[in-house]
Amino acid sequence: MGFMKKKVSCHIITYNQESFIAQCIDGVLNQQTNFPIEIIIGDDNSTDGTRKIVSDYARRHPDIIKLNLREVRGSGIPGKENFMTTFEMCDGEYISLCDGDDYWTDPLKLQKQVDFLEANPDYVLTFHKADILTPEGNFMEDFITVVPNGYEDIETLAQFGNYIHTPTVVFRNVIKELPLEFHDSPIGDYFLYMILAEHGKIKYFDNVMAVYRYGVGILSKMTSLDAVNTNVILYSCMISYLKNGDVKKILFQRQRDIIAAYDRQLRKELAQEPLSNRVAIKYILSSFREPSKIFSRINQRVFKFLKR
Repeated sequence: MGFMKKKVSCHIITYNQESFIAQCIDGVLNQQTNFPIEIIIGDDNSTDGTRKIVSDYARRHPDIIKLNLREVRGSGIPGKENFMTTFEMCDGEYISLCDGDDYWTDPLKLQKQVDFLEANPDYVLTFHKADILTPEGNFMEDFITVVPNGYEDIETLAQFGNYIHTPTVVFRNVIKELPLEFHDSPIGDYFLYMILAEHGKIKYFDNVMAVYRYGVGILSKMTSLDAVNTNVILYSCMISYLKNGDVKKILFQRQRDIIAAYDRQLRKELAQEPLSNRVAIKYILSSFREPSKIFSRINQRVFKFLKR
């Protein structure tokens, strides 16, 4: 059976998630909607049983599920090529996101979010509350994000950082091509929401309709220095792409604050080291890892964008 155009393309990416992926797919298949949906699953050349599971689902639901079975795992940023090539396959009027280790719990989730977007053309993206599932198997209220006042606007999203969990998102399919800066960014979801927020307002539903697994992603395993480097590059990419000068300035200040905070922490830890270690560490920092020097280099690269 050929594919007819669907109202919502449900974007799922996965890699070695054989313990979770079926629950993720079932959460989408259980949706009750008055419009057709499709499920686009990108498998990044999994080495466990994930690929067999998604292939079995596709055989059972050929009119709904399309697969992006990558034969080589993307080089560079883990999962980025899988995300982008799967995104390119989504041609529905709306797109939802759910990583393969998360899942939806409300069968009316898509209907509620699409109904809102249909009735409110000035909004481009909707998201909602999620429960957090810890590695120990405990469900908790969201302790990761805080949705601020004024959350609807791009300036607030820039000021407070990412307060949107991936499995809660449904948005208008208005991005015709992801920009070059997105390809280079080590973090995709926040950048994507910032791009979308240039096209309209954001709506939050104060209802739990999904579960986000905490502590299983790549970012949760980063060292402090890795996290700083990741955010420096992310903010540089967003500053380069985004058009609004006020938003660029907000992002630039956040980038500067992140580096300054890490710089202070390093110096505090350095002061507690024995004298012999202090001399060696200070030399290393001054050579190539001191955050203030990193910032100086980034500053030179992005300052021109603030002048536009």
